[in-house]
Amino acid sequence: MTSTPEGTAPRQKRSLKKGSGLLMVMSGLGFLGFLSVVLWINWPKDRPAAEPLSPSVRSIVERIPGRSDALIYLGMKDVRESRFWKEALPDSLRELPIFEAPGKLQRLMTAASIDPARDVDTLLLSFRKSGYRDQHFLCVARGPFARKLPDSLLRQNSRERADIAGRQCYGLDSALWVCRTAPDEAVLADSREMLTGYLRPVGSFLERDSLAAAMIERAVYKSHLWFALPSAAWTSGALKSLTSKNSDVGALGNLNRIQHLALSVKLDDALRAQTEWVYQTRQAAWFASTFLWVAVKLSAISTERTSPETRALLEKISIEQNLESVITQTELPISLFTNKAAGDKR
Repeated sequence: MTSTPEGTAPRQKRSLKKGSGLLMVMSGLGFLGFLSVVLWINWPKDRPAAEPLSPSVRSIVERIPGRSDALIYLGMKDVRESRFWKEALPDSLRELPIFEAPGKLQRLMTAASIDPARDVDTLLLSFRKSGYRDQHFLCVARGPFARKLPDSLLRQNSRERADIAGRQCYGLDSALWVCRTAPDEAVLADSREMLTGYLRPVGSFLERDSLAAAMIERAVYKSHLWFALPSAAWTSGALKSLTSKNSDVGALGNLNRIQHLALSVKLDDALRAQTEWVYQTRQAAWFASTFLWVAVKLSAISTERTSPETRALLEKISIEQNLESVITQTELPISLFTNKAAGDKR
């Protein structure tokens, strides 16, 4: 038993629950938290395996002239043959037009009795901005619709004609050229130059535009619907359109800082969707993923502002930061839609 000399106060043990001891603990925990965030931001996570481009689609992409600000692909034939299309979508949605064509083209489609939802099998669109306002486009479509566009009908509705790479091409107006390149394929462009660039390709688009090629690769599902937006301006515009009716998501400042975007959807026994937003820095991607995760979780638990059906969908969304990217994924089983349809009928 130790004794304390007279006149000397007993030595007090340092407590980790108060005073300087507590400060040391809090500082240590804060440092560990900061270190874990830094490690998470810079740790490369596993990516979902991406489907390859089919040889037929790759052959089209390879011929795109110049570079592209936005690429959109729709495999309508595969969509029509999917279980989701046949069982989950009501007739009213299946009969909606898949796009609204500009005036001259719409009149031509009406005259030829073309129904895009039934007559178009695949559709690939490429957009390229030139200058402040000019927007060039190229569209390669395949399907039975092409047989409904004989030369006689195109000649009757054109204002000028030209032979390009041994093919007869028709200028329907100053901003629309059409060329049938196969019995089941037609190419549309906003100018004769764009059409010539496709029919007389120089080099490989995927080698020339490495950024677009990288964004195509990041679209996981390649058979039904995918977007590849290498252009920051196109990406910002697309996100503003998607979030225009959601003030909570639209208020997230980091949305406007996205540099590139890839999106893909597949319909079979479930609706599968994946998006990848690419930021300039890893820190920006981490902040964006955190804000987005919080916004989704708050919406999912809000009983006043969010319906039960929407909350069920939000709970199936996963959000992850992976280096400079924010990757969101969802898989919605077909039963969610078939059960709802059955309930609506009752």
